[in-house]
Amino acid sequence: MTEVTLIETVSADSLTTLLQDAGCRVNRHEQNHVVQLLSASQGVGYAVRFGNQAPGKEGEFFDFTFSCALRVQGELPEGLVGRWNASRRFARLSVQGEFLVLEQDVVVADGVSQKYLLGSLLLWDRLLQEFIVYVRDYSRNVAEQAPAGAAGAAQAS
Repeated sequence: MTEVTLIETVSADSLTTLLQDAGCRVNRHEQNHVVQLLSASQGVGYAVRFGNQAPGKEGEFFDFTFSCALRVQGELPEGLVGRWNASRRFARLSVQGEFLVLEQDVVVADGVSQKYLLGSLLLWDRLLQEFIVYVRDYSRNVAEQAPAGAAGAAQAS
């Protein structure tokens, strides 16, 4: 039987390596001593934000969040956020100020395999692509049913 090493914490370095090994470009961004990783999937930018720090382990975390924010121009079509959240299990959609934000949490605290982390990245990539199609199609359908100019649109920021 093959022994699998469990990962109980992640760091900016370990997730940079994971993303790069999966073929993603990664930029490390630090502001006010908070590090996040910036990447993109098929031209859509997203961030990796770290959550709960492991006690006594500087720069090591028990969880992280994939996050994509699209700047909203105009008003969002009614029901866009609720319908997404009711129909998807692994990522939540919210409005934060002038941004439409898609987020997926990944927890490693009890120990996960490298394969699990790669699977989480692949799931995020798929959800991100579905998100872009969903916003475009939902906005287009609402625009066709409403008077001209009543539907809002979102653009990547």
